[in-house]
Amino acid sequence: MEPGNLTGGSEFLLLGFSEEPELQPLIFGLFLSMYLVTVLGNLLIILAVSSDSHLHTPMYFFLCNLSSVDICVISTTIPKMLVNILTQSRVITYAGCITQIYFFSLFAVLDDFLLTVMAYDRFVAICHPLHYMVVMNPRLCGLLVPVSWITSILHSLLESLLLLLLTFCTELEIPHFFCELSQMAQLACSDNFLNNMVMYFLTVLLGGGPLVGIIYSYSKIVSSICAIPSAQGKYKAFSTCASHLSVVSLFYCSSIGVYLGSAASQSSHSSAAASALYTVVTPMLNPFTYSLRNKDIKGALKRSLGWQL
Repeated sequence: MEPGNLTGGSEFLLLGFSEEPELQPLIFGLFLSMYLVTVLGNLLIILAVSSDSHLHTPMYFFLCNLSSVDICVISTTIPKMLVNILTQSRVITYAGCITQIYFFSLFAVLDDFLLTVMAYDRFVAICHPLHYMVVMNPRLCGLLVPVSWITSILHSLLESLLLLLLTFCTELEIPHFFCELSQMAQLACSDNFLNNMVMYFLTVLLGGGPLVGIIYSYSKIVSSICAIPSAQGKYKAFSTCASHLSVVSLFYCSSIGVYLGSAASQSSHSSAAASALYTVVTPMLNPFTYSLRNKDIKGALKRSLGWQL
């Protein structure tokens, strides 16, 4: 097969979950429902935080940003998959694939950074409560989010530019329901050593680094909670970070499970199903995790929607 530079008219095939025609309506209905629930749930979180002045605190400021990013994460992958099912096509253009990779990588890394920032916020609140308002001042909070954005943009830009240097053969089937960076790089006929090295290095740096920071923060949080003499005090301290800890656990356990499962599985459909856990299920469950465990969020939603308290 002759390699060649892809142009705007070249196309990839997204294999998705199944090639069976009778399963397509089920897959469409399931993922459309999950997409709508995710968007609605995160919009309600944003509405609750923005409409209630009592929630204008660093913790809820970061939560509002996390909900916005979760909407963006799922919106980079699911709409294209749904359109392909409706049109009975698995095609995505080269430009569309590069664009999807860029934005998905951007928002996924940004999600990671925001979870790390939220872990630091909980660390300061529980381990240094008297200095919380001094440390988590508006200037620092306003700085952490733009820095996370800039770092994520630069990371995605670097990965995308390196991908543009590759040439591809005629076998352009991606065993996912969206264009995934490592899968696309594996299709290259040209040498992808530099791409792989950069990808692995950035994964360790931007994925492992925040994870270490989160583990350290929560180890200190647990130590501080255990040192509280009263059971009521322990419960109150733990309740302030339980929702975030649940989201962090879901995010990292699912993402690690995805990559371990994908590495062990030789089935393209199994790999796509594993990816759905990280890219779709996690953003969908985040609003439920925060709203069901957080009385402030539930109260703000009732007030903003005009429900009886």
